[in-house]
Order: sequence, then C-alpha cells, then structure tokens
Amino acid sequence: MLEILHEDNHVIVVNKKASDIVQADKTQDRTLGDDVKEYIKEKYNKPGAVFLGVVHRLDRPTSGALVFARTSKGLTRLNEQFRERNTKKTYWAIVENEPQEKTGTLIHFLKKNEKQNKSYASLEETLGSKKASLEYKLIDKSDKYFLLEIELHTGRHHQIRSQLATIGCIIKGDVKYGARRSNPDGSICLHARYLEINHPTTKELIKITAPVPNEPIWKFFEERN
Repeated sequence: MLEILHEDNHVIVVNKKASDIVQADKTQDRTLGDDVKEYIKEKYNKPGAVFLGVVHRLDRPTSGALVFARTSKGLTRLNEQFRERNTKKTYWAIVENEPQEKTGTLIHFLKKNEKQNKSYASLEETLGSKKASLEYKLIDKSDKYFLLEIELHTGRHHQIRSQLATIGCIIKGDVKYGARRSNPDGSICLHARYLEINHPTTKELIKITAPVPNEPIWKFFEERN
C-alpha cells in the first residue's frame, strides 16, 4: 500500500519504504514509480499511459519523502528547484557511534567506485572527486544508538552514508559502509524525514514530514522528537 504524503494535479509525494526502488535497475524489480502510476490510473480512471516524472532519488535501502511530478511542466520546474538547491531536505540517521562534536559541518570530496557502487570520502580533492557538504546535529540517543538530523548542501552518490562513516558514525544496518550487522529487512536507518519545495505552478510552499518506518528503534526516537 502506498503512503501518500501530498497529492495535487502536478505533484505527488509518497513515503518510500526501504525495499522500494525508485527507478528500474538490473534486478528488474517492480519500481515505486510503477506503483504510483497504477494508483493514479485507478483513482482517476485514466485511459492510456499515465505520465509520471522522477524528480529525485533515494537509495533502495533508504526510506522517506520522495517527490514525483504528474505533469511535464511540473517535472521541468521541480527539476530546476532540485538542481538549483532551492529545496530543503532534512534526513534522520540512526548511527552506531556518538559524534565527537554534537553539531558540525562535514566537507569531503567523494569519489564513486562504479564497480563497488560505493563512494569514498577524502579531505583532499582528487581526480574525478566531487565536493560534498552537509550539516548534522545530535538530537537524541538510546542506550545503544544515536539519532542525527542532517541537512544536505549537496546531493552526491551515497553522500550521507559515506561522510558519516568517515567520521566513525556508521548508519545502523549499513554494512556496505562498515556497520556491525545488517538490519533484518535489508534496510539502513536513514530516513528522508522532512522536505520543503515550492509548488511548480502556484509557488506555494509545500512542507512534508514523512513518518518513520514501523520499527521499534525508529518509533522510540519519533515519539521523543
């Protein structure tokens, strides 16, 4: 079942589950986009093909707010917003270790290894690397884990996962970046919690908060924050 967070003639925002893929990949699994198209087709009794544009992406094991465009005009204008960074994206990450500083800005240069589908962070620029920047703050902790709130300044491949791992704050379940163990459902504890975009035609500010996954550790933190 889809969890719709916002819907109008031009925009639809869904709460992505960790198992969903946004666009087709080598697994050939059904995509979240396919599910949204089917939902629109049935709800509005639309004949023929349904238009749906992918505005941005979330890694498969990540959950949270994901925006699709329902019109070509909406897609063009939303793409521009995301490209120009005229949006606000806030993530929650549950990590294994407490950061040395409660708040901070991380700046690294990320280089993607295509074969491993992994990004490596360094403090120095290297050939083919891209600058990556984010802000984080520690907002809560349990007896074993720590909840960070993250605001992205750039949108690089596996940016949050790689940068947090580099400072020793590996995301729970993210074995690719050094987590102690995987989560039973294959997810990682990274969630696109909050999103602000301007509506592509009315310019109205849309504010979206995505409920966390229905898992005990997530519910523990959500109830306290």
